Amino acid sequence: MASVPPAQRLPPPHRECGSFADPFQVDPALEAFLQQAAGLLCRWLGQAGHGTPLPGLSVLPMVEPEPAGLGSERLLADLQLVMEGAYNPNHPGAMAHLDPPPLSASIVADLICAGLNNNLLAEELSPSLSRLERALCAWMAGRLGLPEGAGGVAASGGSLSNLMALVTARHRQGLACRGDAVVLCSEEAHVSLMKAMAVMGLPAEALVKLPVTAGGSLEPLALEERLARLDRASIPVIAVVATTGTTVRGALDPLEPIAALCRRYGHWLHVDGAIGAIFAFSERLRPQLGGLGLADSITVNPQKLLGITKTSSLLLLAHPRHLQQAFSTGLPYMEPSWGGGHQGEAGLQGTRPGEILKLWLGLRQLGLEGMAALLDGALARRAELERRLRALGGLTLCSGPLHLLAFRPQGGDGPAAERWSAATRTALLGEQLMLSRPLYRGHHHLKAVLGNPHTASAHLERLALVVQQSLAGPSDS
Repeated sequence: MASVPPAQRLPPPHRECGSFADPFQVDPALEAFLQQAAGLLCRWLGQAGHGTPLPGLSVLPMVEPEPAGLGSERLLADLQLVMEGAYNPNHPGAMAHLDPPPLSASIVADLICAGLNNNLLAEELSPSLSRLERALCAWMAGRLGLPEGAGGVAASGGSLSNLMALVTARHRQGLACRGDAVVLCSEEAHVSLMKAMAVMGLPAEALVKLPVTAGGSLEPLALEERLARLDRASIPVIAVVATTGTTVRGALDPLEPIAALCRRYGHWLHVDGAIGAIFAFSERLRPQLGGLGLADSITVNPQKLLGITKTSSLLLLAHPRHLQQAFSTGLPYMEPSWGGGHQGEAGLQGTRPGEILKLWLGLRQLGLEGMAALLDGALARRAELERRLRALGGLTLCSGPLHLLAFRPQGGDGPAAERWSAATRTALLGEQLMLSRPLYRGHHHLKAVLGNPHTASAHLERLALVVQQSLAGPSDS
């Protein structure tokens, strides 16, 4: 990029610029403000283990702006109130959801991203970040097994990644005007697919949910039978969606036989790997995810386990040009791209922050060994908790090869499971241990997500003890 002469120093800014950084010198007021805010955050993170995952009290500061703008002292005081009422994923007992503690490098990159305030809509609005996003998506696609030339785009969450994949598949298959087209998935696929049907203007029944095995995986024979029926009836198929990591138990759909069926019938294969695709970086699980490279598109969410601050989802495609073709508008109000195309044309989002920065910096901080250690540590914690709960007896355990584990007492009806799960969750919160309470196959379960690297064996031992005590009394009390 050509250099330009330094800008001429203009007179001091007007009052309206007082809340913005000085563009000609280091702004001491901004520097002090950031240092104070960083101290506030570091204290909040550093006190995590002394509190609870859920706040005991949430106080909302004034919402509406006052006539005169506030100074840094008042602003930080208001921030403190919001922080005190926030969920705390940095707590070792936070095992309820797919929300791990944040990586320090990802926090820093989020700050820098906000300060740069670049826009991934077009290259001239984000020169280095546009190149970084394309390069990192290509690297990630290659690591997951997609062919040379694969790539993609960052998105605001897995729901958006899944939606963009299905829109791209519909466009590629020439089905944009077919209201009778369907999408096939397992009955345990993510609810974002239901939302995608609504956004795409399709009826709810356009999402064909197929039965799963006892382990929660899509049954290939059921898929084969349904595909044959659809073919005989000349009903068009937008895509088959396989899931690597179902929401409750972390089951993996068998990718290779599903991909073989998609190739036989000429259908698009999308893999919703928001939870599980990242485990391709684990030597222990990589063989079970070998079929990832056979997909046409993959959703992967590094935010769910690697500590990349929200949001961090990627939609990766074997042939990323299909994404551009599905969403391209030409951006007539922008200068033409001088590189690989405007990222605002690669998907649904136009204006978009450079969130790829926190993924890039976070992965650089971890390294491949650090990523594998996080993944393998999560698997080890799930295996340990499963051993402890099996030793108790009297529990129905629902798990898969990933880091999720759901359980409930054996026997009993739905209302009894609901009462047990609510009472036991309350008892666990009393021990500063937080699990979630999903409704799964007609019964409420408790679910542990073991991706928190701060969770130690002592926490799992306490968890098992609380569960054991809950089983000692009547389960419907």
